[in-house]
This record gives sequence, C-alpha cells and structure tokens, in this order.
Amino acid sequence: MTSSLVLASASPFRRALLENAGLAFTARAAQVDERALERPLEEAGVSPSDVALTLAEAKAKDVSRQFEGALVIGSDQTMSLGSRVYHKPKDMADAAEHLLSLSGRTHSLNSAVVLVRDGDVLWRHVSTAHMTVRPLERAFVERHLTRVGEKALSSVGAYQLEGEGIQLFEKIDGDYFTILGLPMLPLLGKLRELGSIDA
Repeated sequence: MTSSLVLASASPFRRALLENAGLAFTARAAQVDERALERPLEEAGVSPSDVALTLAEAKAKDVSRQFEGALVIGSDQTMSLGSRVYHKPKDMADAAEHLLSLSGRTHSLNSAVVLVRDGDVLWRHVSTAHMTVRPLERAFVERHLTRVGEKALSSVGAYQLEGEGIQLFEKIDGDYFTILGLPMLPLLGKLRELGSIDA
C-alpha cells in the first residue's frame, strides 16, 4: 500500500461505510461553502451529476492541502427531479412541499466520488439511483412528518430510507451505497487498482 487514505468529510454515515469495509483512514471535514459553489453552477444549467462531482472535487482538494502525499476521498450527492435540484428543507412546511412534489414521480440521487493527491485529481466517478415515490396524500405526508419529526430536515429529500421513509417508495433502482452518498464498489475497485488497499 503506497499512501495513507483521508476522507474529506465529517459525515458519520460515510465514515461508517469506510470503517465497515475495513479501510484504515483519517477523516477531516472540508472547509467549503457548498451553496456558494452550487449557485452559479445551477444558474448556468450544469447537470446535477456534474454539480455533485464539482463539490466532491472541491472538498477533496481542500483537505488535500493538509495531507501531503495522501490519497484524499471527496464525495457529494445531489438530488434532482427533472431540472429541479433540491436542497435540505428549511422547516416542516418545506419538508411537506418536498414530499408532495415527489409524489408519484421518479427523482434521482446523484452520488459523486473523487480521488485527489497533492491537489491533482486522479479519478472521478458518479453513480445515480432512481427513486420512485408512490402517490402520496397530503394528510398522509402530514402524519408521516409528525411521526418522524425534525429528522426530516436533515435530509435533502426529507426522508430517511433506513427509517419510516421507506414507506414513501414503490420502487428503487440503484445500490444502497449510491443512495447513502458514497459509491463504494467503484471506489474500492479504484483503490485496489492504485495499490492503496489490499487487492
């Protein structure tokens, strides 16, 4: 193994994915203003997948400056429905609007992962999961949000698949890791190719 691994994230979910896969790594949160980066990209009509890649790259490059020679993993996820890119709901009324806008439709979770060493991008990848929400009545959405509470505000889609959010869906086309925001299988394959983990 040729270099240390660094995860450019403070996300406990992403940390757990790498830990559960048996990887030895350091985690360091990137100091990146995501909204400031996203806004001009979205206004310019950049695709949601490319927005996710740009954010993942910015995070990895930021952390890479602190770890000379290390292989830094940056990741990010966008959620989109047609041309609309979603952001975390501001309050419970906003969460209800999110869920009702997804009702009976298929949205996309675009999960990007980037590897950077000493500021140079070595690899970029994006995986997309397609999430079909069953038709939802407003009364059900209100009852659902009452049950899940403030947790709904912690997710862009106002749902958690690992909890009651699974009841919102009729079909999911995509792998678990993409849905959680870190495409593990392509990442592990590239790390083996680079000799950074045991092949």
